[in-house]
Amino acid sequence: MQLTGNKILITGATSGIGKALTLKFLELDNQIIAVGRNRDRLNELASMSNQIIPFECDVSQTTDLDRLVTFVEQKHTDTNILINNAGIQYNYDFEQELHLINKIEYEVEVNLLAPLKLTALLWPILQLQPNAALVNVSSGLGIVPKMQAPVYCATKAGIHIFSKALRDQSDKIRIFEIIPPLVDTEMTKGRGKGKISPEKLVNEFIRAFGKDHFEISIGKVKLLKLINRLSPALAEKIMNRGV
Repeated sequence: MQLTGNKILITGATSGIGKALTLKFLELDNQIIAVGRNRDRLNELASMSNQIIPFECDVSQTTDLDRLVTFVEQKHTDTNILINNAGIQYNYDFEQELHLINKIEYEVEVNLLAPLKLTALLWPILQLQPNAALVNVSSGLGIVPKMQAPVYCATKAGIHIFSKALRDQSDKIRIFEIIPPLVDTEMTKGRGKGKISPEKLVNEFIRAFGKDHFEISIGKVKLLKLINRLSPALAEKIMNRGV
């Protein structure tokens, strides 16, 4: 993939992995449509450069997705890269959680349905571009789950399989998947050990992205996938111990 001169739409762009992606692609001389829910954070991000175009949007809401797509169709038809990054994770026990249905619906909407819908809605625009790509951010937990977050794991497994299947049917748009380990973000605050920084993840991704490596396992995920091939039971034991 060409690393400069792109117009890139990034969801969840105001914090964590999304913000690190935004700043790295800005450094590489790209234009970024930064999508997020927090207006103040969007404005702060946009103040860094006129190459950042802020768009306030809750990807779990169909009306917001429709507004975003209309915005792209009317003003940014040269968008050639979509990065589905926005995500949410809840840790809960099905036997004890009081607001189970609300949390299930929100995780599925943000982590799975929104990326699928946005991909479908922007596909016609991406197909018109000579250097087009879709980048989905999944998780090592989509490969080997942990018991504390069954719905999150299921949504990320869905993104992983969706990316693989779509790659096989797409001739023109290149389909990438970032498979992160535990990353030091607001979402993972107080959870686990041995986290990597969003910046380290993004630097590793950029190297692979530029070489057209389509399934990009970051950091410890490489080891996790190896262990899972050799002994799935051991891999699950490791994940459920929080290692």
